[in-house]
Amino acid sequence: MLLGILKESAPGETRVALLPENLKSLLAQGIEITVEAGAGLASGASNAAYLEAGATVLADRAHILANADLLPMVNAPNAADQAQLKPGTVVIGFLKPLDSPAALATAIARPATLFSMELVPRISRAQSMDALSSMATVAGYKAIISAADRLPRLFPMLMTAAGTVPPARVFVIGAGVAGLQAIATARRLGAVVEAYDVRAAAGEQVRSLGAKFLDVDLGGIATEGGGGYAAELTEEALDRGRDLITKTAAHCDVIVTTAQVPGRPAPRLIRREAVEAMRPGSVLVDVAAPAGGNCELTQPGVTQNIGGVTLMAPLNLPAEVPGDASHLYARNVLNFIGLILKKGVLSVDLTDEVLAGACVAHEGKPVNPRVAKLLGSAGVSAS
Repeated sequence: MLLGILKESAPGETRVALLPENLKSLLAQGIEITVEAGAGLASGASNAAYLEAGATVLADRAHILANADLLPMVNAPNAADQAQLKPGTVVIGFLKPLDSPAALATAIARPATLFSMELVPRISRAQSMDALSSMATVAGYKAIISAADRLPRLFPMLMTAAGTVPPARVFVIGAGVAGLQAIATARRLGAVVEAYDVRAAAGEQVRSLGAKFLDVDLGGIATEGGGGYAAELTEEALDRGRDLITKTAAHCDVIVTTAQVPGRPAPRLIRREAVEAMRPGSVLVDVAAPAGGNCELTQPGVTQNIGGVTLMAPLNLPAEVPGDASHLYARNVLNFIGLILKKGVLSVDLTDEVLAGACVAHEGKPVNPRVAKLLGSAGVSAS
């Protein structure tokens, strides 16, 4: 059996699906591993390191696509790569099946078996495979570091002979994995941190990190969705949060916003008035930019200066920390592979709730009902 590791083709992508340190257990099962030349360079893994680990390194991408039985990736293969897949190949990665299901039609029809890391159920047995949380951790950290780099002020309070420098004030919106990591990082840098989340239950976690939790009375509306995510709220409930955010923005140096609902556009929580209320020199980092952004002024992928306020909308924060991001992601992928690889033989058992939850398509047909519905709505036949 051949496992292929490709160099990611998405613009700006620097991560790699597996690092040399992850290959030992796979090779011990008699699996042949072929790596595309340069696949791990941006993540600090040289071709020589893969060779030393026991893999073969080739410059021929088409050969790997045509022969690989198992293809762990960071992002979904593009249409040209999908057309070259060996029929029956198992592809694992962030496939965006709920955002761009039609982009997978070629692979589904090939047919390939597709597992999307976004769909791994958030249950205790699958925690070690939770790549979304791993990447959110990196994104939350990097968002604060990026803001600190742009802010024309220091984060910590300093008492010097020349006077006292007050600490920066940071406001984090969304207290999921990314938000909590942003809070922890800002606190480590010495900032005074406030946070808001529609889920009142998040308050305990926020306070445990030394930040102040800002609560809003939503009139008993259910705010907790599946898997620990926030639920999609009514406009009335969102407006109450928006009012609080606008009021708080006026005294903040940095806002980091991370609120997202899986498979949906990011909720628009930050009005233009909130940005205009921020002091010149302030920084807003919209971590939800890949899903459209939490700020109504966000242009995904574009950094703007709005009345002296820097609005950053990065599309791939984990790729800005490729070494550790790849390390975490590779461990998630390796643990997932353990569910389908038994003594060197692929075995896809869709009675396993983790595999069934993560499976997008198998044997030429969509497995995930939401993906099947979206493909049908788009007029795409994948069978």
